[in-house]
Amino acid sequence: MSKRRKKTAEEVDVVLIGAGIMSATLGTLINELHPRASIEIFERLDEVAAESSDAWNNAGTGHSALCELNYTPQRPDGSVDIGKAINIAEAFEQSKEFWSYLVSSGMIDHPESFIRSVPHMSFVFGEENVSFLRKRYETMQEHHLFQGMAYTEDHDVLRNWIPLIMEGRDAREKLAATRIDIGTDVNFGALTRALFLHLIQRDGVKLRLAHEVRDIERADDGRWEVTVKNLTTDKKRTVSAKFVFIGAGGGSLLLLEKSGIPEADGFGGFPVSGQWLKCTNPEIIAKHHAKVYGKAAVGSPPMSVPHLDTRVIDGKTALLFGPYAGFSTKFLKNGSWLDLPASIKLNNIRPMLAAGMDNIPLTKYLINQVRQSPDDRLAALKEYVPTARMKDWKLEIAGQRVQVIKKDEKHGGILEFGTEVVSSADGTISALLGASPGASTSVSIMVDLLARCFPERAKTAQYLSKLREMIPSFSRSIAKDEQLCRETRERSAAVLKLERTLESV
Repeated sequence: MSKRRKKTAEEVDVVLIGAGIMSATLGTLINELHPRASIEIFERLDEVAAESSDAWNNAGTGHSALCELNYTPQRPDGSVDIGKAINIAEAFEQSKEFWSYLVSSGMIDHPESFIRSVPHMSFVFGEENVSFLRKRYETMQEHHLFQGMAYTEDHDVLRNWIPLIMEGRDAREKLAATRIDIGTDVNFGALTRALFLHLIQRDGVKLRLAHEVRDIERADDGRWEVTVKNLTTDKKRTVSAKFVFIGAGGGSLLLLEKSGIPEADGFGGFPVSGQWLKCTNPEIIAKHHAKVYGKAAVGSPPMSVPHLDTRVIDGKTALLFGPYAGFSTKFLKNGSWLDLPASIKLNNIRPMLAAGMDNIPLTKYLINQVRQSPDDRLAALKEYVPTARMKDWKLEIAGQRVQVIKKDEKHGGILEFGTEVVSSADGTISALLGASPGASTSVSIMVDLLARCFPERAKTAQYLSKLREMIPSFSRSIAKDEQLCRETRERSAAVLKLERTLESV
């Protein structure tokens, strides 16, 4: 419902809510494409990238579908569907292109501060899972996006690839793994901070930390009035914007509901919390150098796929295992216990109830995860590190994820694992809901969002020329053009200082 404009409202072109990787990416794209646009960014915490984008809060894999088994489901006939993996791998290459542009343009000085080469591996045990991984490998290696992937069931090869995982393991155990060396580790917290450091030096861009958005209303003239509270002074002010992007992680749903746009009707959220086991023993950390993803337990959410993960955080190599899933009614790690009940409205209660009924195994799984003891967590770790001792690992709280629930004609409501962009019909407000693989595919998501929200401007020659400068493969398909894929990866690897060879492509 529209209202008369407040005379005291300060006018800007763009308001970005949330200082994470999504707002940082969108803000940078807008600033490059439309340098004269005024941008104001509001973040409720007193630092950027402190929620989902923080290195300890997200998966940080640089999701490129090289090792994540949940992106390659098995069909009823036994074949493996790699369609989603292709889409994600292509989107990640676009992200690397954009990051390469930022480095080449001097906006980011040191690519190694946020991205490094780390092999990506899938690892399974048991006859059925080995058969699945073999079929997955055979299907994927036929596509040029995944060329360079190796497969083995040989214990000697596995001991060379993953010595820590193979220590103390039964020689008769049925095991298999794939490995590809073009994988990366991405510190999205560091990347986000670098993007904002550049942005705030630009004319017309303002970053407001410790500022919480309390309301979003539409004025009669079509502009959006964003009411913001300064959490340091407790003072409120209103900003009038032509365009609003809600990139507040788990908090996006609650803010989207405040906007009142009909496109938001029926959307709900299901929060999933997480924990890591962080290795504290440098000798053990040094024995492992890979991101090793396993197969998720039946009924578990995709974000709970177990992995033994080499990370580089603040220049130091770290080793994490998990995540262990859990349930919390908070929509943000620093959120409120009332977030979930506050999100329930008349227009989404039916989809949420229907999705709940259809996902009872997930609910049981999360309850069991919450009830886990230290011994239970150690037992899960020992499936991947048989020689693990609890004294070498410390429990670390991970980030909060809110999975999307949306209306569905057949079921009433469905729970989706992924990201969803919700925009008003006129494109003046947009929100990003959901979780993985959002951060890794942030560039393609934001480019699509700009085309959706500014369709006429996105067709201009100037816009398209600049976009191709930032993302040379734009409007072409890396997934369909093998030569383009090779050239793109070679260029990105050189600029981002990634270790790889031509044979890896």
